[in-house]
Amino acid sequence: MVSVNQGAWVPGSDNYHYGYNSLPNLPITGAPADANFRRWSVLHDGTLYRLYAFRGSSRDTLYQFAWDGTSYAYGYNSIPVLTLTGVPADADSGSVSLLHSGGAYHAYLRRLGDPGTLYQFVWVPGTATYQWSYGDHAPALRVTGFPPDTDWSRWSMLHDGTAYRIYAFHHGCNDRISQGSWNGDAAEYQYGHNSIPQLNLKDFPDTSDTGRVAMLHDGTDYRFYFQTR
Repeated sequence: MVSVNQGAWVPGSDNYHYGYNSLPNLPITGAPADANFRRWSVLHDGTLYRLYAFRGSSRDTLYQFAWDGTSYAYGYNSIPVLTLTGVPADADSGSVSLLHSGGAYHAYLRRLGDPGTLYQFVWVPGTATYQWSYGDHAPALRVTGFPPDTDWSRWSMLHDGTAYRIYAFHHGCNDRISQGSWNGDAAEYQYGHNSIPQLNLKDFPDTSDTGRVAMLHDGTDYRFYFQTR
């Protein structure tokens, strides 16, 4: 059974600790047989913790799960299947990140060969679609200043009620992540902007799959997830 190991940021430090103010392990239940948990994300929308995974090799279809009190359950209080519409031809669907901004659900794909560009999709209320270039939301966002050894295959985003934040690992390192946030004046995500630039992961167990990571903010805590092996 797929599950996730959970930790949270310890306020006043630069550390995320496994099990801190957290259930240490959370099961994922009811997943369709072709759910691709190599490409996944999580968010908190002010009410529910939600988890997403791509369908098989699809580049535009997501399965949705939500926390039911005992597990991340497929389809619980959710639209089970969501579609990304208008996906640019050069979008990299090898990874995805989702967040809730307080007013909208957002999904992001990187541009192939250019991890410093994010394509932004927004859920269209009343539908089962996340649309690229929806309404007045910017279709593409820049990310700048991250260290040259940034591993953009392992990244995540969240909104903490004030700031939009982006995180990424370093190549060859499984216990340290870089942090940046959105600078509205510069109209880009900037490494270290209004952020602790480097964060450490502490005490996560050997069952953690360090290639499969996700993060969210639930209104109180910044939370970090590794899938289990």
